[in-house]
Amino acid sequence: MFWAAAKTKALALSGAGWRKPRHRLATLRIVIAGDLHGQWDGLDEEVLAALAPDALLLVGDLSDGQQLIPKRLTRLSLPMACILGNHDTGRDASGRTLQRQLDLLGDLHCGWGLRELHPPGLAVVGARPASAGGGHYLNRAAEAVFGPVGLEESAERIHAAALSADPHLPLVVLAHSGPSGLGSGAADPCGRDWKAPACDWGDQDLALAIDRIRRSRPVPLVVFGHMHHRLKRGQGERQSFSRDRSGTTYLNTAFVPRHGEDPQGRALRHFSWVEFEDGVLQEVSHRWFSHGGTLPYRQTLFRAEVA
Repeated sequence: MFWAAAKTKALALSGAGWRKPRHRLATLRIVIAGDLHGQWDGLDEEVLAALAPDALLLVGDLSDGQQLIPKRLTRLSLPMACILGNHDTGRDASGRTLQRQLDLLGDLHCGWGLRELHPPGLAVVGARPASAGGGHYLNRAAEAVFGPVGLEESAERIHAAALSADPHLPLVVLAHSGPSGLGSGAADPCGRDWKAPACDWGDQDLALAIDRIRRSRPVPLVVFGHMHHRLKRGQGERQSFSRDRSGTTYLNTAFVPRHGEDPQGRALRHFSWVEFEDGVLQEVSHRWFSHGGTLPYRQTLFRAEVA
């Protein structure tokens, strides 16, 4: 099942596998785990240990409110930032399930806030936590925890967090649901695919915030999940990458399920991969790793032109 979805997207690498490039101080290598939906295990942690990336970002929907994955994440030694998604509420309208996970994650969770990672030197701004997309809607669990936060207040919280970031650090906006404005087709990065008619299901508050932030500083990268790559009702695959005229890259990382195996029986773990060089985005890709951090498959979405 995994391979049926992945094989049309991944490019096989020849030889004994991928070799980690030599790390330079000017290079920033970030791995992003898309919607986990309970899929996180020892092999994920083995891959991260072998790759030794500069930072790990998680876009939410860790599970359906269980505490196991947040506990495991807090034991990792990587610089990390996380935002929780709508599934992380556990369908508990009281907000208690959501609050327990926030308590476990502590400062790792950056919803409506700023998390600066030193090292490696990265500013991560969190969007609205527990979002389910669809414009602006605060579910009952989120409202129980955070109070009634309207569209304008939510946008301004994200904007203010970005303005408080060190202007010399590259800025990444971390969201569960991506912003509105990326297209209204079912296969667009935030397009509604489970119900006709297709429409733009992105977050309006996030789109407003990005527009305001860019009046003061660049926003090179917005990463999110929520809208799975495999479309409903056999409609094909979602476009997971977009880049606008202002130079902002939008990356949907929700390859679900992210655990699987290939025809050779190799266990695979999906991570999205981003590289910055001197604060400038250089590469964006989806990668499927196996034991020891080997890289049997990857899909390159963007690579900066060499001057």
